[in-house]
Amino acid sequence: MADEPAAVIQLLRGQKAKLIEILSADADYVLQHADSRSLLSPHGYQQVKACRIPSEKVTDLLDHVIQRGPEAAQGLLELLSENDLQETFPMLDFIKDLQVNAQSSGPKEISRKRVNAPDLQDAVPSKQICNNGAILVKEKQLMAVARAIGKSWREIGRLALNVPSVKLEQIEEDHLLHVERVFAMLRYWRTCQREKATAAHLHSLLSQEDWELPPESLGILLEG
Repeated sequence: MADEPAAVIQLLRGQKAKLIEILSADADYVLQHADSRSLLSPHGYQQVKACRIPSEKVTDLLDHVIQRGPEAAQGLLELLSENDLQETFPMLDFIKDLQVNAQSSGPKEISRKRVNAPDLQDAVPSKQICNNGAILVKEKQLMAVARAIGKSWREIGRLALNVPSVKLEQIEEDHLLHVERVFAMLRYWRTCQREKATAAHLHSLLSQEDWELPPESLGILLEG
């Protein structure tokens, strides 16, 4: 049983790439929940909070938790399996299965889960291709589109992308720069859409006349 604590850390480390991709849609939300559970040291919290790029913020958060040991790692897994986090990040549904396996199995079985972890990453947008062969939208495409969306971003979020008003308000509070707000909104849309988050789908939603976005600004979504 001496290896079991280390196995919990390896379990979390094995999911880092997937968690970074998912949680970057709203890194500040995760950070505040992690801090409320004291999963980071005060110094670690300030370091993570200072990061401006969502993916880097999540990376630092995971690294700090892992460095604090098995108890913090287990605490983060439990946090990510809670309903609030599951509803905010639908692609976290695999965490509950990991939790059950980690709690009900010994080190060897957890290690097998670690080895098989890449299978769970098939649905991660970073793979860029979903099951039907369609191209999933890339981060550089989202950023290019974010730069093209102006003051009507909230209206586009509500009506075109079906982003809840509460979520838009939270994004506005969490990000100071306009482009960061729009980028966060687009990443949230991508997280919620899962395998439907294709560049073509986003192009069809944003190319409606109602939004008056210049066609050339959406052209990157049609690139391979």
